[in-house]
Amino acid sequence: MTAPAASLNPAPGGGLDDLPGDLMVLARAAWPTADQDALPGLPGFIVSSFSPLAAELAERCLRRYFGPPPADPTRAEQTAIVLASTTGDIATAVAVAQAVDQGRSVPPLLFYQSNANAVAGHVAARWGLGGPVECTIPAGRGLPDALEVATLLIEGGDAAAALVILADQRRHDGDTGTALLIGPASWPPAAEDPAPPG
Repeated sequence: MTAPAASLNPAPGGGLDDLPGDLMVLARAAWPTADQDALPGLPGFIVSSFSPLAAELAERCLRRYFGPPPADPTRAEQTAIVLASTTGDIATAVAVAQAVDQGRSVPPLLFYQSNANAVAGHVAARWGLGGPVECTIPAGRGLPDALEVATLLIEGGDAAAALVILADQRRHDGDTGTALLIGPASWPPAAEDPAPPG
């Protein structure tokens, strides 16, 4: 059974209570959801798990709301992407630095994926999202900062909704992330149960 979008807004103190009254969480996803979770590969991206993590979070979240890609064109055209990370793409940065230090050629794909806009663009193209794209590296306030950016885009009229992705790459503790689709209360409920499994 599909839950109404309004039921996804957490109680005060849950981290999303600063959303304006006319915006709500339409769908959400998290990584990991189980110990055995393994990120699928992402064509065109190598070495690092950062871009596959961001893409998988987006996939899980957007599928809950829209169903399979592409998204409904009317709503997708009004949907922005905000990709935030408190760590950045550590593995790509290390791979580039090691190649330079050792005098080896740096694979061109590493230059491409070192800009977080690359994976955000992949998500936008796959789902047909036409809103603006913002990528940030906030200092320790990952999700609140990303939600603030998304809210400003919406309140400024640049988008009606936003896919907010927080993707953090942990070298020893495992990658973690959250994705939220926030949008107007007037939009229809999610295609699937929007609560993450687990």
